[in-house]
Amino acid sequence: MYQAIPYNANRAWPAASRPATAAAAAPPPPRGEEEEVRRAVAECPVVVVGRSGCCLSHVVKRLLQGLGVNPAVHEVAGEAELAGVVAGGGGGGGDVALPAVFVGGRLLGGLDRLMAVHISGELVPILKEAGALWL
Repeated sequence: MYQAIPYNANRAWPAASRPATAAAAAPPPPRGEEEEVRRAVAECPVVVVGRSGCCLSHVVKRLLQGLGVNPAVHEVAGEAELAGVVAGGGGGGGDVALPAVFVGGRLLGGLDRLMAVHISGELVPILKEAGALWL
């Protein structure tokens, strides 16, 4: 049986360390990560790009695995890395939200778009066309 840790209201919590300047708070994303995402999208039939530990990325991955697809999952720090891939790939541009699902090298969309295509019955033919499903 697990035992709860007692709560102490008088406990002082450590202060979060904050950088001195705004420039140090948000370093520019490394160019290598954007190139990694672009290469993965070009090589793999299905790529899920999301944040580490994101529950929405987990839902997308589980839905695709339930259909028999083994998606490549790439974790990024934020939307900045993904924006360059979408703008460069011509897959839609504009606002990009994580998790993003790429099928056959093109941006399909986020979780909402994936669910809409799945419910309408269009997802399996799209996956077959991309070479992610053989049945």
